[in-house]
Amino acid sequence: MTEPAVRLTQRRILRFWSPLAATWLMMAAEGPFLAAVIARLGDPAYNLAAFGVAMAIAMIVEAPVIMMMSAATALVRDRQSLLALRRFAWRLNAAVTVVMLVVLLPPVFRFVGLEVLGLPGPVERLAHQGVAVLVFWPAAIGYRRFYQGLLIRHHLTRRVAWGTVVRLATMTITALVLSGTTSASGASVGAGALALGVIVEAAASRVMARGVARELLGREGDPREALTGAAIVRFYAPLAVTSLLLLGIQPLLTFFLARGRMPLESLAVLPVVNGLLFMLRAPGIGFQEAALALAGERPENVPALRRFATTLGVTLAGTLVVVAFTPLARLWFEGVTGLPEALATLAILPTRLLVALPALEVWLALQRALLLVDRTTRPITVATSLEVAVLAAALALLSGPVGLVGIVAVGVALPLGRIAANLYLQGRLRASRPAGAARG
Repeated sequence: MTEPAVRLTQRRILRFWSPLAATWLMMAAEGPFLAAVIARLGDPAYNLAAFGVAMAIAMIVEAPVIMMMSAATALVRDRQSLLALRRFAWRLNAAVTVVMLVVLLPPVFRFVGLEVLGLPGPVERLAHQGVAVLVFWPAAIGYRRFYQGLLIRHHLTRRVAWGTVVRLATMTITALVLSGTTSASGASVGAGALALGVIVEAAASRVMARGVARELLGREGDPREALTGAAIVRFYAPLAVTSLLLLGIQPLLTFFLARGRMPLESLAVLPVVNGLLFMLRAPGIGFQEAALALAGERPENVPALRRFATTLGVTLAGTLVVVAFTPLARLWFEGVTGLPEALATLAILPTRLLVALPALEVWLALQRALLLVDRTTRPITVATSLEVAVLAAALALLSGPVGLVGIVAVGVALPLGRIAANLYLQGRLRASRPAGAARG
């Protein structure tokens, strides 16, 4: 099943990467669809808020398993490594499920919902129902991403995309059936549709990876290169910390926007700007696993990957430039997303300030991939810590003493944080062994 050793062309990279990009774009559609369903059910304000809280809690618990796809892509090469990483993945899945169950305990959830988050009583109760429905969601994500990593390593990226199609179809049917035939709350309907979609996708990924797993189980590796549990922990722990740090960026933005100039307007505009930005960052996020699989296969593939990354980054950033600096910006913010004229005007400047972010996302994906090939993960965590620190410092300065409108401060601070991370990783790649230096 492994791709034959032929020259890596730009067209071959495009064929490998495009299903992964499509996967991320399809996942970006989940939130707006479920929000639209919940908004049409009873008590939409309470239920939308509760669904958002339930998702935020589930995503924090899920953070340690997010990088399982990269781990499987980078580490699984034979029977021994497959079994070793699979044991690690199952234990991690069990651990996050235990955490979800602990959070669900009524005294624990009341403390989190009422004391820590300060939720109104009705929202806290609805959010508790949503988290109960999502209890196995983090483990299903870890299970799915493990097998997706095997598919990516064996150049079966279209199967990954088909798995996401199955997930979206299941989620859509479930949401429509539950909303039309039950009296369940909107938060529970959204959580149920999302949970079942991911569980079905996880099962589909396992079925699609069955042949790959069978091949790996029949492949004996070099005993001297056996993957130990300690080696897996050293590789994976920094990645898990990285995921937790990245999840902290959104609350950080909310904190400073709520305390800056025009807080209400800035908080209203942020998700709309983020939505547009995510659509153009998603293809870059999907490039990480593509670069990881192809660079890990043969070091001589790296120059071709760098050329592709350059083209992709320029294309994505150029697309955002066209939107942000032409009448398309007002068409998008007013006509498509429905912002009032004043908020649409406010959204345009930060969007223009963020035009480099899609290209920086592609650059980061390539840098991370090259470090993962070398099984060097600690610099990834350091870079993310640096990004968050620079972001927080810039927001404190710009929204405080400088006095910028909150959302404009975000437009300046986000690229500064990402550039700091990019430059740090570039320095680490250049300082690494000669092969790594050539790659960077």
